[in-house]
Amino acid sequence: MHTAAEGFRDAVAVVTGGARGIGRACALRLAELGARVAVVDRDLAAAAEYGESLTASSVAEELIARAGAGLALQADLASPEQAADAVHAASAEWGRVDLLVTTAGGAITPYDRSRASVVPDEDLTALLDANVRTAVNCCRAAVPLMRSAGGGAIVTVASGTALSVRAGGYLAGYGSAKAAIVQYTRYLAAEVGPDGIRVNCVAPGVIRTARVVAQSSRTGIVSDEAAATIPLGRQGEASDVADAVEFLLSPMASYVTGQTLAVNGGAVMH
Repeated sequence: MHTAAEGFRDAVAVVTGGARGIGRACALRLAELGARVAVVDRDLAAAAEYGESLTASSVAEELIARAGAGLALQADLASPEQAADAVHAASAEWGRVDLLVTTAGGAITPYDRSRASVVPDEDLTALLDANVRTAVNCCRAAVPLMRSAGGGAIVTVASGTALSVRAGGYLAGYGSAKAAIVQYTRYLAAEVGPDGIRVNCVAPGVIRTARVVAQSSRTGIVSDEAAATIPLGRQGEASDVADAVEFLLSPMASYVTGQTLAVNGGAVMH
């Protein structure tokens, strides 16, 4: 019988968008399980922007404290070249890449112009770059390394907005970009399954990261009233998503690929 902790000791993982929020929670979880983790982010000091507290002087130091090894790499992952350089840096440091988590992205454009009928071209471009191109670029870089090693596991990150529609049509561009991630995950899983590479997706609901909480004064996404509508009675924490990512990367999910796991307390049911 497999356990969730199996398969992580000395594995090499790349986590994008790992300087804060969900990405950081996933990176620290993998390090706690014994993986050597490379965090890649366009801003390695991003946690400070919304007052997210680190447990060490940097994310790299947090990883080293947990696993004895860790890398923090700054890159714009919307650039194919920078994405490839970052993934290959992890391989150069530790000899291979076994695991990839593509957390980079987010609803980064103004909320008040995010409805389906008004979202401007520049916002669509920014959302596709941040959410889709970053994931595709990193997967393209990692898959050949995983193939040469005989296998691996990838978890992409979508959103509840890819599975349902926000009231009023808000977050239309973001939801569409994340829906593309869901379908890309399926296509990639179908392609690389014969190579021993599993590809799955998590679709978080409202997760109370420092950024989401800070922005909720504008968006109204985080509130006691919203939490009361969720069957499990609360909005999510970054650790809830890290739990799901841990499962999907672990041998416990060895017969799971091409799936999207909604992590939303039952806010959206299929």
